[in-house]
Amino acid sequence: MSHKDNVTAINPLPPVVTALFLIVMGIEVAFFLGSKGLIGGPEAVGWRLEALQKYAFFGGIFDWMRETGSWPFEHLMRFVTYPFVQVSFSQALFVGVMLLAMGKMVAEVFGSVAMLLIFVFSAAGGALAYAVFLSTPIPLIGGFPAVYGLIGAFTFILWKSMSLVGANQARAFTLISVLMGIQLLFGLLFGLNNDWLADLGGFATGFMLSFVVAPGSLVRLRRD
Repeated sequence: MSHKDNVTAINPLPPVVTALFLIVMGIEVAFFLGSKGLIGGPEAVGWRLEALQKYAFFGGIFDWMRETGSWPFEHLMRFVTYPFVQVSFSQALFVGVMLLAMGKMVAEVFGSVAMLLIFVFSAAGGALAYAVFLSTPIPLIGGFPAVYGLIGAFTFILWKSMSLVGANQARAFTLISVLMGIQLLFGLLFGLNNDWLADLGGFATGFMLSFVVAPGSLVRLRRD
């Protein structure tokens, strides 16, 4: 095998996936170094808490905006900023790994722009589900709802592929069923965390949005 063959055999990550990963992990590394006093001075110890207060999504703030009809940007941005602030380094690592895996597959099939749209809108969809179906003072934070949106898009890809070969399309939902089952199990063992509703909302948003952003979808819509 030639050197050229070796190079082309390695499918590089789409730049948008790499960029999102670096943002997520870069913020987390800054929090870690700051908490150890290695950068930022004494105030860096509180960087994570400050970021949570400024960028996390709060259902109470959404309720206030809806009741008053006031939608300031500083609060609207929370729909899409909360995925970039994680609770801990371990959460950031899990989010980063899933982002690399799911983002790569979705971007290679749908394109980088569509993958980014799914990530952003799934984050917003997850936050909306969190606010509508729950009444809790606990903020929504972390990238899982957005990543679950990518899982929704990946499920759509499997779902369409299975329809082409006549396979049982319900099998496409195996991954999300397993992940939700694991969350339920952990909830029963260690206490149920209601942010699974945001994850499910992100998944549903990613799956439904795939009908629009999948290659050829707009052409089919115009034709219909």
